[in-house]
Amino acid sequence: MRVAKEQIARTGAWFRRLVVALVALVGVLGAPVAEAHKASDAYLNLRTDGAVATLRIDIALRDLDRDLVLDADDDGLLRWGEVRSRAQDIEALADRGIQLEVRDVQGTACRPGAYAPLQLEQHSDGRYAVLVRTWSCSATPATGTLSYGLFATTDPTHRGVLVWRPGGVAKTAVIAPGTVSLSVTLGSDEARTHSLASVFRDGVHHIWIGVDHVLFLVVLLLPAVLRREAGTWLPAAAWRPALWSVLGVVTAFTVAHSITLALAVFDVVNPPSRWVESLIALSVLLAALNNLRPVLVETRWRLTFLFGLVHGFGFASALKDLGLARSELAAPLVLFNLGVETGQLAIVAVLVPLAWAARRWRAYPRWVLGAGSVLVALVAIVWLVERLFDVQILGVGG
Repeated sequence: MRVAKEQIARTGAWFRRLVVALVALVGVLGAPVAEAHKASDAYLNLRTDGAVATLRIDIALRDLDRDLVLDADDDGLLRWGEVRSRAQDIEALADRGIQLEVRDVQGTACRPGAYAPLQLEQHSDGRYAVLVRTWSCSATPATGTLSYGLFATTDPTHRGVLVWRPGGVAKTAVIAPGTVSLSVTLGSDEARTHSLASVFRDGVHHIWIGVDHVLFLVVLLLPAVLRREAGTWLPAAAWRPALWSVLGVVTAFTVAHSITLALAVFDVVNPPSRWVESLIALSVLLAALNNLRPVLVETRWRLTFLFGLVHGFGFASALKDLGLARSELAAPLVLFNLGVETGQLAIVAVLVPLAWAARRWRAYPRWVLGAGSVLVALVAIVWLVERLFDVQILGVGG
């Protein structure tokens, strides 16, 4: 019997260590090497006018520079001359990554023309190269079939965002590299269900790859399974207070970023992207420091709400760059925000049960909460410096 008890104790200790390792992995693994800037997106706008279909493609210069090395003199600055001299290479990259077939109402394939001269456009997160190409049809364009593989081998987080207007009503679809034969109807409303579903998925995608948003949540949730007494972290004795702490953090974050997401998308408030990204890094830093030197314990939701407002501006860039009119933004805004909330709840559903199971391990306060918060704080400092001064430190994305 004694041997059996010792075996059970050893098994329990092993399980706790495994759980703690998983919790720490969720909190800090990959943070130093992951890029936390706005997700890599390219914007495709497909429109028709009479017997002509026109596709406009906006591709971020930072993505093109990574694949084509546009910065010829390697001085960290991309000048118009450097970009313009590589116009043919940019067009070739777009041809390899984006194939579009347009057919008219008679089922006849339309004839693609050459690209218009390369242009530049300023988006919320930097400059983009603009490529424009037309398809000439014998009759009114009716359908388009798109295959998308842009940056498939160099950036797994990349997405293409397609906007088209069947019957004059804007529709959107978010396309992952590797998509083959996405069909869009140019003259009716048949693609509505697919387009709304893709916007929802894009919301999930944006929070999952937003390392700074995820780390902000993680450092706020790790102490939720503990209680603070006489300057010491102790395991929570009951699940109900811990649950209320989690609900407070999640609700405050949800309400706050939903407010500013809507304000930014509708251009009511439009702060500079550089300051938004810097404040997001600061929010991660302060949340981590609050775990190390607690100022707000029972009222962490106040810190969450305050900086959740900033995170909402960060989420907004994904929708603002679609080029939609205000009257066309309501449905994409709701679906995108629901996607963000779903992605957020998935993180909570994984992290909190693991933290709860590990909370009684005596090293949890020091190594999971303490060491984890130190690592997150260090990463946040790097992000903050990079974003404030527009520099790169040890290759950590800012």
